[in-house]
Amino acid sequence: MKEMGSPPNGEGVREGGLDAPTRHPIAWREEVFYDQHSIDEELKRVFEICHGCRRCVSLCAAFPTLFDLIDESSTLEVDGVAPSDYSKVVAHCYLCDLCYQSKCPYVPPHEWNVDFPHLMLRAKAGEFRQGKVGFSRKQLTNTTRIGKLASIPVISEAVNGANRSPTMRKLSSGILGIHREAELPVFHRHADTARKRVENLSRISVEPKSDSRTRGRVAVFVTCYGNYNTPEIVIDLVKVLRHNGIDVKLVDQEQCCGMPKLEIGDLASVDVFKQANIPLLSDLVKTGWDVMAAIPSCVLMFRQEIPLMYPEDADVQAVKAAIFDPFEYLIYRHRAGLLNTNFRCELGRIAYHAPCHQRVQNIGPKTKELLALIPGTELEYIERCSGHDGTYGVRNETYEASMKIGRAVFRRAEEFDSAVIASDCPMASARIAHGIAGKKLALHPISLVRKAYGI
Repeated sequence: MKEMGSPPNGEGVREGGLDAPTRHPIAWREEVFYDQHSIDEELKRVFEICHGCRRCVSLCAAFPTLFDLIDESSTLEVDGVAPSDYSKVVAHCYLCDLCYQSKCPYVPPHEWNVDFPHLMLRAKAGEFRQGKVGFSRKQLTNTTRIGKLASIPVISEAVNGANRSPTMRKLSSGILGIHREAELPVFHRHADTARKRVENLSRISVEPKSDSRTRGRVAVFVTCYGNYNTPEIVIDLVKVLRHNGIDVKLVDQEQCCGMPKLEIGDLASVDVFKQANIPLLSDLVKTGWDVMAAIPSCVLMFRQEIPLMYPEDADVQAVKAAIFDPFEYLIYRHRAGLLNTNFRCELGRIAYHAPCHQRVQNIGPKTKELLALIPGTELEYIERCSGHDGTYGVRNETYEASMKIGRAVFRRAEEFDSAVIASDCPMASARIAHGIAGKKLALHPISLVRKAYGI
């Protein structure tokens, strides 16, 4: 493992730096990665640095939890916090990466070498290895299995009905730990999943046009959420791409990207998904296809987390270089003169939320840039966490904290005079709509683009 820097203790130490952040590989295959004493020592070192800085206090509940533990200790320092309480901080990190990408001045190559999110990942992996992750959390993160089961026709109706029933929600709160007030997604029957609906679309034969960055041929990684919960987003994405003369098909037999398992430290399951997905995706890349997913977390997984877990795997690195956010791809096409800008419908006023897992990809506000091309469109740009963050936003122990995190976003979305709240993360837009009592329609921006095209 990478040797960590020393905590602040002397002269000659830089206060932050202007160097571009770098990321060290995740040493998840080394036994010391899971050693609790080693984890606690590194947590203490980094917590001492965070205590002396406190820039990230407004990002999530992890930092206020840490600072409260310190401020309420007998010494008012990290040495007054019991290592057994470190897990209280870890529990509130949902790996959004914003502290690393936008706030912390001590990330590598700074000598203090602080990577808070990946330290939290290491701590979560240690807890998972020790059997501290409960049954309900393991089940909630089996997104492919849940989706397949819940798409069976009779079961689909039963699951959706139960999610609307106060009595059943009370029961699921006790059994699965799902907060009874948390918004839950609708599950679609197998015949109505994204894969089945794309099969029914007429295939359009096009001669792909490439540019310096894109090849004009896109294999869509459907994602668990896109396939079973929001198939309309996948349909809209396929239609928008084809409307722009891009050859499109779906990735065959994909598995979950692994992000839900990463968030609970189940790295063995991440490895299983990687072994299933990377050969499929790398073969596509080698045969001239770009890869795309409409869920930012899935793109981030293949663009950052998996490459850091497998830095020596050439296929992983090839997929990393060829996977795109939809709006990143369309803006590349626009700059090459290949985007269809014949928008027939105005969108009006839109409250647009930029999700964390898109922001930390360092691609810039590409969704905002493209929506600004549509005549008669006015955006309220909201760049702050919605509080959903995977299962964090639905579990009993973290739902209230998640709603508090999202409060500022809810307020801005509600105050802006619009009928629609849009976010590249459908879970975030659903959370925002939930936070304002369903007063606005939650949509994915790609659905708005399809509407603007009038297709």
